[in-house]
Amino acid sequence: MSERLTLPVLPLREVVLFPGVTAPIGAGRPATLRAIEAALATPDRLVFAVSQRQNLDDVTPDVLYTVGTVARIGQLQRGLAGMQLLLHGEYRGTAVHYTEESGYLQAAVRQAEEMLPLDDNDPAFVALHREVRSRAAELGQKSGLPEEVVQQVLAGVNEAGRFADLVAGYIDITPPERQGLLETLAVEERLRKVLVHVQRQISVLDAQEEIKSQVQEELGERQREMFLREQLKQIRRELGEEDEQGEQDELKAKLAALDLPADVRKEVDRELGRLNRIGRESMESQVIRTFLETVSELPWNERSPEHLDLVEAEKILDEDHYALGDVKDRVLEFLAVRQLRTQVEAAARAARGDEAVEAVEAVAAAEAVEAVDAGAALDVPPATATVPAPNRPDAPGNEDDRTSRAPILLFTGPPGVGKTSIAKSIARSMGRKYVRISLGGARDEADIRGHRRTYVGALPGRIIQGMRQAGTKNPVFLLDEIDKLGVSFQGDPASALLEVLDPAQNDSFVDHYLGVPFDLSEVMFICTANFPQNIPGPLMDRMEVVEFSGYTEREKLGIARTYLVPRQLTENGLGTEQIDITDDALSELISGYTREAGVRQLEREVGRLARKVARRVATREVERLSVDREMVDDLLGRPKVHPEKMARADEVGVATGMFYTPVGGDIMFVEASTMRGKGELVLTGQLGDVMKESARAAWTYARSHATLLQIPEEMFDRDIHIHCPAGAIPKDGPSAGVTMATAIASALSGRPVRHDIAMTGEITLRGRVLPIGGVKEKILGALRAGITHIILPKDNEADLDDLPKEARERVTVHLAQELGEVLALALRGASFREGRLFFGDEVPHEGGLPSAAAYH
Repeated sequence: MSERLTLPVLPLREVVLFPGVTAPIGAGRPATLRAIEAALATPDRLVFAVSQRQNLDDVTPDVLYTVGTVARIGQLQRGLAGMQLLLHGEYRGTAVHYTEESGYLQAAVRQAEEMLPLDDNDPAFVALHREVRSRAAELGQKSGLPEEVVQQVLAGVNEAGRFADLVAGYIDITPPERQGLLETLAVEERLRKVLVHVQRQISVLDAQEEIKSQVQEELGERQREMFLREQLKQIRRELGEEDEQGEQDELKAKLAALDLPADVRKEVDRELGRLNRIGRESMESQVIRTFLETVSELPWNERSPEHLDLVEAEKILDEDHYALGDVKDRVLEFLAVRQLRTQVEAAARAARGDEAVEAVEAVAAAEAVEAVDAGAALDVPPATATVPAPNRPDAPGNEDDRTSRAPILLFTGPPGVGKTSIAKSIARSMGRKYVRISLGGARDEADIRGHRRTYVGALPGRIIQGMRQAGTKNPVFLLDEIDKLGVSFQGDPASALLEVLDPAQNDSFVDHYLGVPFDLSEVMFICTANFPQNIPGPLMDRMEVVEFSGYTEREKLGIARTYLVPRQLTENGLGTEQIDITDDALSELISGYTREAGVRQLEREVGRLARKVARRVATREVERLSVDREMVDDLLGRPKVHPEKMARADEVGVATGMFYTPVGGDIMFVEASTMRGKGELVLTGQLGDVMKESARAAWTYARSHATLLQIPEEMFDRDIHIHCPAGAIPKDGPSAGVTMATAIASALSGRPVRHDIAMTGEITLRGRVLPIGGVKEKILGALRAGITHIILPKDNEADLDDLPKEARERVTVHLAQELGEVLALALRGASFREGRLFFGDEVPHEGGLPSAAAYH
């Protein structure tokens, strides 16, 4: 048994030192430096060089292998970062045990005896030795080393074991595989393992050489192709086809300059390759060219610089639109939230940038310490940490900004109230491009998603076409008339819009024509609709509704004076010195020639009036004309609209109700009359099912409260006929319930109904008055008819805040919870005293109801 030596331990990281091999080593860890200093203090300068099982800074005996190499320190160079030294492996050693002494590790080492073959001249062993030498020489030459150098190095070692160690020290294998060769003490087995690794390296180099040859051959083919293309270009120049090639080169350059996503770039390159391979005469070449031109014209990264100034935005909205105070407030609130979010996101990005800089500095400092660490072998660069940049998606704290996207706005309301134009004003106030597409009548999914390129005449969908028209990826995109989408066997376009209008999905919208994702997350979508109930529920759930109500007559007068009249005078070649339209004339146009919630028909009538005057001015019949109310009838003929007016006197069985349509509110008379019969209820006037049920509920209430209403019992043996005039117009809805009940009570009791009061509300069998909708429009319609007293359900009290100021000043609203309150207000001779119901001088009946509250 060989004697034991106690040697300083030199731990190696990712390196295995073999006997007979000299290798440069860099050392920087304090314990390693102390071990080297201890070895230098001895005459023979020996250390025990052993590899680490794990790449750790703090080395313990558990981390180190048992088998290592006793090595001698050769040349040494000191520096600020540590030491650089040459180690020469002497022989294998086995650590019996490790101890820590004076701040570094020591090992009790005994020499590992190699197992030699029984006969060095055995033919099999000799053949194995020669094969390893031959393959090692072949590997050296394939690696690019000069042949004489390889032969000189290999000839310098004759012993089989040392030769195996020499080859093992230079072949490209992993540290665990090197350690396995070091621990193989049998020389023959070690030669076999080395031969396997050498043969594997030769196979890898052969494969690389084959690949290199293929690449060179391909490059040669490309050079030949380039030569042929130059010849083809010359031929085309002679044939006059050079312009087409120039256009194709221009398209390639334009596509190359685009900053496209990886999947889009892959598709574009594929189509460009196909375009180059097929001839211009092919029909498919034009399809590919059209596709590539579409891709080149889309705004993949172009954005409009956005500016959010609330003062300027409010000024623009007031310039472009009259009234619409609630809508403007909602739009300005939306812009205010967007402005604050933008500021918060900018501050967050700046903070993330500072944190990233600090992280880079910290990693750089750590690398400076690790650079001097022991175990860094020659030709192996120190590890470099990767720090995410603050603008990269994987940066720490770089959350997805798409979570702060604005909601999708849905503007609902009657036609002509400014839904479309206010979207354009929003774009102008934000400094964004504006795009509008009309979805009215769209009934094919391809209208939204486009057609696949396999079809003849295929085109992108309207969304992608709109983005190409905008030229930026953050426009204000108006989807007009979204409630008028159709459905056919070709698909449901509303379903295709679910992805477009979903902020969680539209960052990767795939148009069938493009076939690649397109980011719509920065688009501000605004939709408009006249009938929101026609929009499918899932689509409606993705949008925030902003309601537009109809204009009052006073608002229409202001719009006409401020916008419509100047625009129509300009379009018809008139100036203010040739025509003057008075406010009375405009009021006559509003009430007698238009019936709408908006102002489109009013603008057409103003245009008609201007054209009539323009003709007279052009024929020199007049030089200047002042148009008043009487002249409107002369120029435009008799009025086209005959709105209902308040009845002239109180009548028995006639009550005034209110209704609401998309063109605004109005009043409606409900007539009730009794006649001989069998106590049946007759309903006419094209009433819907809901309205018929309301009439039956009113009839039941009158019969069950006959004593309270002082209705003789024999009246219920007569038939009662309820009629709503304008029989050609279908009518439905529950809000006429109180009106029908009042008309029935009046007809049965013989008491007249006040003609100056209008009412609306749903009733129950117990006489409760339930809330209804369209309060603002109904009250405005009643005011146009001359009615100033309104009965509303108590639960609709909050809706009175929507009334314009001038309307609130002109109307008196009575709030009722029970039908008895409505009848006390509407029937002549009915009153309340001391909480009891009276009719004229009759004795009060028990069960009277408190008086309804009145609001002025």
